Amino acid sequence: MKVLQVKDIERKDVPIYYRRLFSGVLVLELLNKTVERAIDFTIETKPTGIRDILITFSEPVDYPLIPLVQEVKKYLNELDDSGGLPI
Repeated sequence: MKVLQVKDIERKDVPIYYRRLFSGVLVLELLNKTVERAIDFTIETKPTGIRDILITFSEPVDYPLIPLVQEVKKYLNELDDSGGLPI
């Protein structure tokens, strides 16, 4: 399993400044085939500066959920660090 990209990312308006909501399309490589799934994710910055990422899948994915969520969180964290998410 490999996270290829998250495309069509849109930010949703939220009145809480430390919480950012997004929606997008997750592109995965599973068993040598490409799979796309719609996701919603929230990035919340704690008072300590640590980011907490919550991911919601709109459709089921034929892959164990815990390693999939860990990889997607890692990818989204790197994407946020590099400035790849909408402001």
